[in-house]
Amino acid sequence: MAAPSLLNWRRVSSFTGQVPRARHGHRAVAIRELMIIFGGGNEGIADELHVYNTVTNQWFLPAVRGDIPPGCAAHGFVCDGTRILVFGGMVEYGRYSNELYELQASRWLWKKIKPRPPATGLPPCPRLGHSFSLYGNKCYLFGGLANESEDSNSNVPRYLNDFYELELQHGSGVVGWSILVTKGVIPSPRESHTAVIYCKKDSGTPKMYIFGGMCGSRLDDLWQLDLETMSWSQPETKGTVPLPRSLHTANVIGNKMYIFGGWVPQTMNNVEASQDSEWRCTSSFSYLNLDTAEWTSLVSDSQEDKKNLRPRPRAGHCAVAIGTRLYFWSGRDGYKKSMNNQVCCKDLWYLDTEKPPAPSQVQVIKATTNSFQVKWDEVPTVEGYLLQLNTDLPYQVVSPDAHANLQGVQTDFSRQASNNTPPHNMPVSLLSQELLKLEDTGNSTESDHKVRKGIVVKSQSDHKEFERNVPSIPSFALATHVADSSCSVDVLKKNEGAQTSKNVSESYGLDLRTVNPEAAVSSAISGTHSTVPQRIIKMESTNTNGAVVKDETSLTAFGAKSEADETFVQPVTKGSSAETQDSAVPLSKDTTSKPMTLERKGERQWYDVGIFKTNTALVNQFYLLPKEKQNISKVGNTDAPDYSLLKTQDLVPGTVYRFRIAAINGCGIGPFSKISEFKTCIPGFPGAPCAVRISKNVDCIHLSWEPPASPSGNILEYSAYLAIRTAQVPDNPSQPMFMRIYCGLKTSCVVTAGQLANAHVDYTSRPAIVFRISAKNEKGYGPATQVRWLQERKESSSK
Repeated sequence: MAAPSLLNWRRVSSFTGQVPRARHGHRAVAIRELMIIFGGGNEGIADELHVYNTVTNQWFLPAVRGDIPPGCAAHGFVCDGTRILVFGGMVEYGRYSNELYELQASRWLWKKIKPRPPATGLPPCPRLGHSFSLYGNKCYLFGGLANESEDSNSNVPRYLNDFYELELQHGSGVVGWSILVTKGVIPSPRESHTAVIYCKKDSGTPKMYIFGGMCGSRLDDLWQLDLETMSWSQPETKGTVPLPRSLHTANVIGNKMYIFGGWVPQTMNNVEASQDSEWRCTSSFSYLNLDTAEWTSLVSDSQEDKKNLRPRPRAGHCAVAIGTRLYFWSGRDGYKKSMNNQVCCKDLWYLDTEKPPAPSQVQVIKATTNSFQVKWDEVPTVEGYLLQLNTDLPYQVVSPDAHANLQGVQTDFSRQASNNTPPHNMPVSLLSQELLKLEDTGNSTESDHKVRKGIVVKSQSDHKEFERNVPSIPSFALATHVADSSCSVDVLKKNEGAQTSKNVSESYGLDLRTVNPEAAVSSAISGTHSTVPQRIIKMESTNTNGAVVKDETSLTAFGAKSEADETFVQPVTKGSSAETQDSAVPLSKDTTSKPMTLERKGERQWYDVGIFKTNTALVNQFYLLPKEKQNISKVGNTDAPDYSLLKTQDLVPGTVYRFRIAAINGCGIGPFSKISEFKTCIPGFPGAPCAVRISKNVDCIHLSWEPPASPSGNILEYSAYLAIRTAQVPDNPSQPMFMRIYCGLKTSCVVTAGQLANAHVDYTSRPAIVFRISAKNEKGYGPATQVRWLQERKESSSK
């Protein structure tokens, strides 16, 4: 990975809400996109909890309750899921603490915790400047500074190098302290050092790394503790070791430990000045590769910054990692004993340390004859997304002479992030998000409500007859590889024989979870918003947008062709109308979650759809780039084209389009996602039924839906189908068959216990029973909505 450039620093200059006053000695942790700050001080110790939403650029003060701790500085502060632990720190000058508090951030509830003392020895004494590190269900406390004097007005410092382990209970509470017995030479006593824990990916044991600190003078030593063998060592490093320092920050992203700022010795003519006569802050920035033990200096102490392109020197600041981005806030920028004053920084900065990862595959929410509503999973801490498509239809590329003034223009994402508006070329709405409502990791039921939209990606052929004298199903043009897509569907209570959601869960093993009743979610099929009740049955919906369904008279199964043989135009049955679909594929282990790998080397040209601020887009056209600019989007955001100067091409009906998406941050454009394929609808056929709901009665389930948003005439009938395990494709026993369980004008049907007993349970992602529902008008059957009704995974299947 290339070292982060100085140009990647971003200062957040536009934010809203209750901005905390500048300070030092505070601590911060991250919960998803939230940066949570507690304590610190400047002209008094702060006791409030501040939260910064990195997505909305908004500060807020949560309404905390419970055993609210007193303000403290230089304390321990760790995050385990959505609970935060605070230990020790200075509560007033000369008076330190050894109390432990827990914050349940899902409820903003504080609780004072009293851990069990060690089996032998005393619990940790009051202290400040210690390290407090979390790994698994254990916190590790090392070192710090204690006051030997009983009089808080008389400070007699004692540097510590004791080492404790605090075992946590699951969700809430702790077990108690233990004094760990370690091997090897122990690090010297110190305070204001840093400690991180890292475990090499796929192998190795967790190790704790301690760097720097203060013990009368500043330190630059690196210590490693193997948490399995409890053996201390000093690894031999390569590269330039950072200057001795204290009050710096250390954060791990990937396999790198990033060191920023802190107090360093004041030098005069390359000779360290008399001890503690004057302290100097630094803005130097380095990282240690924890796999190779090699230091790399990104910003040296000697580099000047006359244009304010990076944070100015500071110490006692806070730094948190959110995704691959580092945020830095406040801190002091120096202290002079002769003047007895200090100045705290008020600025907030972030730095992208590497290009963002590839997003998930593009998913379709809704397809029409000439547009797609698409989405993809959000990537944390990105500044935009580049969406591209290609198609087999030939398009004439604009001649370079037609746009002689075409120039690459820089897309100023820092400005866009600050004012929360998309670039001039982003055809999307403004970002609008509520402040995150956090889930409780206590003993309550976990909230895990996700909306992932259904997709359908291409047609298939090789229509085969299978088993005689069985009721029919229509052929579905489903993809061989359909992205796993889900939506949560409301539990409906019947007037008679209805069960509560709890009874549904107990009797039928549903994936039933508690959700925030105020949360608004999008319907995977209709794209509308609805309020989710307190209990839901989780289902996954896949909409076969672009497919046309044919009314056949036999139970059928279909084979999948190899990618090399695929035809991207739907085949037509001999002697039938062009709108009648000839083939389909059954739901198989290849049809729900596996990515497609359809890109052929050097054969397809990718066209930009645009750069989008959020993770949704309405696609009805794309841009035609001149040949010499066709790869411009690969070189980074500084060369983003000016789309207003380019010609566009509209989407056309009945055509297959392939999509890929890449995220953009301060380091440039990351890798593209795997490819998804969707087909625009053919005019005249009804759309897919939407808003599918399931409710459980005593001996059956009730399946209901709403008519298509675009019926294209009168709906003559609906058909509902169930994936069954009794009939199998001879060539592929793992592929289920679909049996029609309903045909009629009503928008609901009953699925009996006998029918459910024959249901195929699909294990391609989460266990689910699969239904499909389609509508028919005068022209025939339109696209089907596929619903995956999530089931509990059995013990045996998970091993």
